[in-house]
Amino acid sequence: MSALDDQALLGLLLGRWLPPADVDRSAADLIDRFGNLGDIAAAEVAELARFGGLGSAAILDLKLLRELSMRLARSTAATRPVLSSWSALVAYARVALAHLPREQFRALYLDHRNSLLRDELVADGSVDHAPVYPREVIRRALELSASALILVHNHPSGDPTPSQADIKMTRQIVDAARVFSLQVHDHLVIGREGTASFRTLGLL
Repeated sequence: MSALDDQALLGLLLGRWLPPADVDRSAADLIDRFGNLGDIAAAEVAELARFGGLGSAAILDLKLLRELSMRLARSTAATRPVLSSWSALVAYARVALAHLPREQFRALYLDHRNSLLRDELVADGSVDHAPVYPREVIRRALELSASALILVHNHPSGDPTPSQADIKMTRQIVDAARVFSLQVHDHLVIGREGTASFRTLGLL
């Protein structure tokens, strides 16, 4: 199957639920509309039904595959301390967020060994904003007895460059974390065009 292109692979999946005469057209329509498999799997249900002519069973398959790929990537990232398996963490963040049509903000809470305690959704927003309340992020860290955290959010535009609002909000969280001796290791901004690290950019 590795020799198949994306459209052919998608067609094999859709063929479980669509008449043979409709498979190629539906796969082509979805690729044309969304661009790639990641964006298709992350698309909203109404969009998938509108542009691919998919029923609930085919859409469920796509969503199950997305969830499975996220969990596989997360399990790889969680097998070792996060700071010693950074590439696996970034890979997981990209699988989870790079193709979402709306902005989402997540906090990864770490224990004293920098192992992943919890990956939690903090805010689910619009195409260009997800409301984040620094106090809530820190309150949750204290509830979990976390020692450190990593902030992650996506830019649906595709460009991972941090905005001024991103920078301001991150500074507020870092300042609040410092009061409780919590460390913010990084803030990753995920876009289809790449990943930006606040630490690498000198913003932390």
